[in-house]
Amino acid sequence: MSAPAIGRQWPLHVLLSVLAVTACSKKDGGDAAATDKVQPVIAAGTAVVTAQPFTETIVAIGTVQARAGYSAVLSAPAPARIANVLVTAGQTVTRNQPLVEFDSAAFQAAAQSADAALTAAQLARDRAQRLVDLGVAARKDLEQADAELARAKADVVGARRLVELAVMRSPISGVVTRMAATLGAAADPNQPLVELADPSMVDVLLSMQPTDAARIRPGAAVTLHTGQAANAETLASGSVADVGGIVDSTARTVAVRVRADHARRPLRIGETLFGEVVVAVRPRAITVPLESLVPEGDGFKVFVVDSADVAHGRPVTLGGRTDKFAEVLKGVSAGERVVTLGAFGVEDGAKITAPAKSGLGATAGSDSAAKP
Repeated sequence: MSAPAIGRQWPLHVLLSVLAVTACSKKDGGDAAATDKVQPVIAAGTAVVTAQPFTETIVAIGTVQARAGYSAVLSAPAPARIANVLVTAGQTVTRNQPLVEFDSAAFQAAAQSADAALTAAQLARDRAQRLVDLGVAARKDLEQADAELARAKADVVGARRLVELAVMRSPISGVVTRMAATLGAAADPNQPLVELADPSMVDVLLSMQPTDAARIRPGAAVTLHTGQAANAETLASGSVADVGGIVDSTARTVAVRVRADHARRPLRIGETLFGEVVVAVRPRAITVPLESLVPEGDGFKVFVVDSADVAHGRPVTLGGRTDKFAEVLKGVSAGERVVTLGAFGVEDGAKITAPAKSGLGATAGSDSAAKP
């Protein structure tokens, strides 16, 4: 607003109003400029970035299963009635121990019939041989008799084997993991009745995404945990025995079999575990704590603190990760300081101060090296 014209008489109350408005305008403008210059101060933890050995791992869930060759699934040798069930699920058994008895009457009758057929076939063959020797029968008659005799002998072997299998016996020493036999029920050869496994010979079958499985090689070191959390109990260590060559059509995963060589306690068949598989070890890698990563678009950034304690956002390219740290391929260098605890509340240009000491006397914001 322009000043009143010189030489013109203005009422006193008008002059006072003009002076008041002018003073307020100058004050408001000064306050806005001062506000623009205010630098936010944020209490946050920091860590010094270091170059050091970094072990990249992949974590996957899996189950304990019997090792190949140390489990069995048994069925009835032929349609029969279950006459006796001798063991129960969970029971420990030894090799050749009887498990289930079938009604053997039908098997015995079949064996006697096969013996009689073998005797008749042998007589028929002998008669055909005599006739051929006398020139009465053709040579093809003898050949046919030989074939029928061979068939009769095979039938006898099969019938006698069924008699032996009328008592189902355990082919291994182990534990009965499943019992489906019911006394008096009919048993079908296509119906599994008993399942067994040796609990001392087990592997862990991990389910991996195809992309992760492609990075795993036989012999890679594996650590087995009770859970995925950082404080989960470590149960065993071992190595990758083999990586599956097919993708499960239902789960769309690849099976990775782990041989657990050193276990703190026996692993139970069916138990769920988490496997941490080592895929790479780099002697000098740049790492930052996971809490320092702030999502930005499709990637991440970190806040680097300069010598004046001012934070500057910087995009980073990440490599492998662990449960606490991430490898940085591009974006920060060893010796720089990054914001860790409280990074999500930091803005570019903010001044970083250490958080207040806790009641236990520990300083949450003290600088620390980013070690995996």
